[in-house]
Amino acid sequence: MATNQQKTAESHNHFPWSHVIGFISSIVLTLVALWLGLYTDFALSVKIAVVFTLAFLQAGIQLFMFMHMTESESGNVQVVNTAFAIFVAVVTVLGSVWVMNDH
Repeated sequence: MATNQQKTAESHNHFPWSHVIGFISSIVLTLVALWLGLYTDFALSVKIAVVFTLAFLQAGIQLFMFMHMTESESGNVQVVNTAFAIFVAVVTVLGSVWVMNDH
């Protein structure tokens, strides 16, 4: 059984594949959203729904790949902070859409 110091030392000696995969995934999702917005003939409401879905998927990837959401010892605090951040993001996005559509 490895101690915490051994686990830490082992984790610093390997290539950060999760960061590379997260970066490539984020780039691909961004390019898909760009292609969808510029080069497809979907209805505007479909484009908005798909782009929002891709944006939330990308945010989730970044939380787990770059922010190390699963590596915390105080999991409850991190879950509450993440839930509050998601709430703020959803209110901001929906509020922005509401204001932009209100003539």
